[in-house]
Amino acid sequence: MRKIPPLTAIRAFEAAARHGNFTRAGDELGMTQAAVSYQIKLLEDRVGTALFHRAKGRVSLTETGSRIAPLVSGAFDSLDDAFSVARSDIESVLTISCSNTFAANWLALRLGGFQMRLPQLAVRLHTADHVIDFARDEVDVAIRNSEAPWPGLVSHFLMRVPIMPLASPAFLASQPRIKTPADVMRAPRVSPDDVWWDVWLEQVGGGLVRDPSAAGVRLDSQVMDGNAAIAGQGIAILNAALWRHELAAGRLVEPVSAMALGKRHYWLVYPEYKRNAPKVRAFRDWMLAEFAKDAADDKYGVYTPPG
Repeated sequence: MRKIPPLTAIRAFEAAARHGNFTRAGDELGMTQAAVSYQIKLLEDRVGTALFHRAKGRVSLTETGSRIAPLVSGAFDSLDDAFSVARSDIESVLTISCSNTFAANWLALRLGGFQMRLPQLAVRLHTADHVIDFARDEVDVAIRNSEAPWPGLVSHFLMRVPIMPLASPAFLASQPRIKTPADVMRAPRVSPDDVWWDVWLEQVGGGLVRDPSAAGVRLDSQVMDGNAAIAGQGIAILNAALWRHELAAGRLVEPVSAMALGKRHYWLVYPEYKRNAPKVRAFRDWMLAEFAKDAADDKYGVYTPPG
């Protein structure tokens, strides 16, 4: 077991030895001259010998003080080197957490642009559909879906969730003509028990309700639902903003022109203590600029904060 004196007293001794002055040591440490003197007295009592000569307001190291001062300074240099490595690792890697669908359909398609702006920064993408814990997981920022800003976190609104049924042109060509929400609900659907069908029907269904006994395969994520729809497996209920490239390319189309806005919204979030970290500021500014581009052709208020 190490018998090390209190660290505060050691820091006071090291600074005073380096400056040869208790007042200047106090200025460096944010302490008064009296507090520095008190800490050094505690240290001298602990080691059992004087470390400074005190005479007429001036101080100088004793023989023992002179012998241990460079060893103590060297120890602090080693600690500084150790934490510099940790700081360097932390500052050179940005870890982002988001859902699988957001990662695959939005972030992965654009992240190269951010990386090119900051080539010295390594970006690590943590994808999961569960909510990470900033206190436990090594994550810098997250994109989360919720009705309101996350308590205890800095939250930036990104977008609302535009919900609509989407399918492949080939699938729709194989079906009787679909004109109404009721026709959509009668057609083969991907994940027919997805609660988003209820949200969509509440807003555009004119009193329709989802049949809980409807047959169909239940998939685990928007990525799988959307890809199943592209493959012609049925109509999927999707966040249209995350499938805009597939819509633009014609791989997905609207069976009916009817969109609902979900109650939950996308937010960029991070802990307050990371607010001023350069890598977090850089990513925040880039993300908000990218969403501002998407908002340029917003026809439905998707990028307008609710309320």
